[in-house]
Amino acid sequence: MERIIDFRSDTVTQPTNHMRSAMAIAVVGDDVYGEDPTVNELEVLAARVSGKESSIFVPSGTQSNLLALLVHCERGDEYIVGQQGHTYKYEGGGAAVLGSIQPQPLDYEHDGTLKLENVAAAIKPDDPHFARTKLLCLENTQAGQPLPIDYLKNARDFCNNTGLSLHLDGARLFNASIALNSDVRTITQYFDTVSICLSKGLGAPVGSVLCGPQDLIRKARRWRKMLGGGMRQAGILAAAGIYALKNHIDRLREDHARATAISERIQALNHPKVIASKAQTNMVFLSFKEVDVSEIANQLKDKNILITPGKSVRLVTHLDLRDADIDAFVTELTAALS
Repeated sequence: MERIIDFRSDTVTQPTNHMRSAMAIAVVGDDVYGEDPTVNELEVLAARVSGKESSIFVPSGTQSNLLALLVHCERGDEYIVGQQGHTYKYEGGGAAVLGSIQPQPLDYEHDGTLKLENVAAAIKPDDPHFARTKLLCLENTQAGQPLPIDYLKNARDFCNNTGLSLHLDGARLFNASIALNSDVRTITQYFDTVSICLSKGLGAPVGSVLCGPQDLIRKARRWRKMLGGGMRQAGILAAAGIYALKNHIDRLREDHARATAISERIQALNHPKVIASKAQTNMVFLSFKEVDVSEIANQLKDKNILITPGKSVRLVTHLDLRDADIDAFVTELTAALS
């Protein structure tokens, strides 16, 4: 089988041989009964890593975020979120469809934050005409950008003063902590609940964990069962999550370095038809001028290089990429532009 160089997302990663070995020997039980020791170990580890009281293992980041919205909000409530936020734009409208929770989307600032003055203006008055605003949802990273620690502290103070809860979609939380050179708990301390994806940069094949206080996680466990997320001998999957949390966090620096290399190499080309953004953690965004991006993508695909065409092309680095893949991509992109 020919090797594919895939820049579409860090969700495309394959479990490493060591991770597969950990999965193969995992001790399992029935997790719905709370009897899978490997799932229990993962949930204890995730809670400790995030600095929270408890956590729950779920099949996907979509379900993890949905559980968070369901435990913070009731029917007819509202949450405030970014226009490009995953929980609003890319999770099938689950909060509205399954929770009767209304989203109030706002535009992101250039640094991936939501201006707190705009959040304040979006909070509805206590009036039966309006949905009740209950939750502010942030995302880290946002388009590859780590949210500044000072902003997180201000957001926490803001929520304390306005009575809102604060949830973090931490799909790439560890990328943010690496970029900020801080312990992950420096970030998570400001949030009531945190969703951590295990199947992006951390390289597990499946799963996320929702971390938070015991009472909310207990409520989330009931919702998980209702949503079909109660798995049985799930320790085989949880073992991959444990391995990822113990072995794949610090190596995210390699992904960031390769993203920087892509950005710098393309900028050095000084090609009139393509512009590369400065690397943000493990992401680079390309913009093209007077070029059929779909044709570029097809030409790269012929060379076993995958990108997602669009007005802006997002390149994502991950553990299955090598330094030589960066060379190959820049070489073939230059040829395609010619």
